[in-house]
Amino acid sequence: MSSPTLEGFLAQLYTDQSTLSEFLRRPAEIARAAGLSDAEVMAEGADHVGLVMAARSFRAKRQQRRNLRALSWLFSGWNR
Repeated sequence: MSSPTLEGFLAQLYTDQSTLSEFLRRPAEIARAAGLSDAEVMAEGADHVGLVMAARSFRAKRQQRRNLRALSWLFSGWNR
C-alpha cells in the first residue's frame, strides 16, 4: 500500500521533468526532502529506467490529448 505522500511524489516525478532529473541525480536526498520514509526512499530508487519510461509515456499521452483538443477546436465549425 502506498502513502499519499508517495503517490504525490510519483505524480510530480511523472509530470515535472526538472524534479525527475534532480531525483535521478540524487534520489535519496530528493525523496527524503519530499517527506518519504526510508523504506519508500529505497523502493523508489530501485527502478530508474521504469520511472523514466513511465514519465515519457505520460508526457506523450498528455501531448496527444492536447493535440486532439486543438484539432477538435479547429474542426468544430466544419460540421455546421
